[in-house]
Amino acid sequence: MLQVYLLTRVGLWLTAYCGAWLFPRDPQARHGASVLGVWEQWDWVHFQRIAEYGYVRATESQPGFANEEAFFPGFPMVLRGVHAVVPHWGVAGLLISLVSGAVAMVALGRIAVGRDTDTDTDTGAGAARGRRAVLLVLLSPCAVFLAAGYTESLFLAFALPAWLAALRGRWPLAALLTTAATATRVSGLFLAAALVVQFVVSRRGREASRRWRPLPWLALPALPALLYTWYLHTLTGDWMAWKHAQERGWNREFHVPWEAWANTWRAAFDGGYRSGYALMFQAELLAMAVGVTLLVVLLRRRRWPEATYLALSLWALGTSYWYMSLPRATLLWWPLWTTLAAWSLRRAWLTNTLVCALAPLTTVFALAFTTGRWAG
Repeated sequence: MLQVYLLTRVGLWLTAYCGAWLFPRDPQARHGASVLGVWEQWDWVHFQRIAEYGYVRATESQPGFANEEAFFPGFPMVLRGVHAVVPHWGVAGLLISLVSGAVAMVALGRIAVGRDTDTDTDTGAGAARGRRAVLLVLLSPCAVFLAAGYTESLFLAFALPAWLAALRGRWPLAALLTTAATATRVSGLFLAAALVVQFVVSRRGREASRRWRPLPWLALPALPALLYTWYLHTLTGDWMAWKHAQERGWNREFHVPWEAWANTWRAAFDGGYRSGYALMFQAELLAMAVGVTLLVVLLRRRRWPEATYLALSLWALGTSYWYMSLPRATLLWWPLWTTLAAWSLRRAWLTNTLVCALAPLTTVFALAFTTGRWAG
């Protein structure tokens, strides 16, 4: 697993290097962009600024740096800590993603093996399923965000081991890891809800009261969100500062799901946006379709905890003015990759189809991001 992980990191760096030379922002350029600079795009700039200066009031913010309350503090805090050892901000961010991504892939592989089942986890089929799940997520269209200085790798490094711990009944550890995940992304609250459902499901038929004693631990993941809300209130005087920053910066005010779909469809196909943006809105629509399909599969299989996590994710991202960041969110849907891994092992044609479709899309999204274009 780690070999594939490292090789795909090399592939992404090669793609970024070639993209810097092939698609410079100045068409007359004689040299490619900095090999590190191509990774310092979009949200990374906000993460670095928060790590360097902390959160500031809107009236004190520099142009282009407003609404930073929308970003949870976990990644900037880790970035600041690593920067104390690694002086270059960009290198520090890439190292965080490199190490945390490796942890996440190992955990994903173990989840896919199926150690929560009654089957022999050391069978060849289980190991193959784990390797396949890791390969598929590393070839997914938005895999570039697992390499960039973004929150996805760090979140997964906490969230996936937390899920493993829950499957094994280690509830205090699961709660602590989910708390760290919540400090990194609001998606940690969705994971916390899934843990509660998993806890209840695993307690069916167990009457002894001691079986329910770990339940209070599952309230712990709410603490980072509460503390962050309190902190933003002291800074801005607004108890809803995080939500309002999301609305101002990313149009995340509430809209019913069909309105969000219609608005995204118009942005994708009505010709009102440049082709690059329109393509990414098309990717948003496809990601929503994949998510809804996966949710139906999980519900039919009565996998209630995973369905809870996915449903909350889809609701949060699917009830804004339009869809934004749904393709990136697919990286966090571990049931998608474990399900596809199991299916692909039973159907050779599906494996070939997935690899042939995902690999070019991975390259396209990586080129888009590293050349300064919006990429999901």
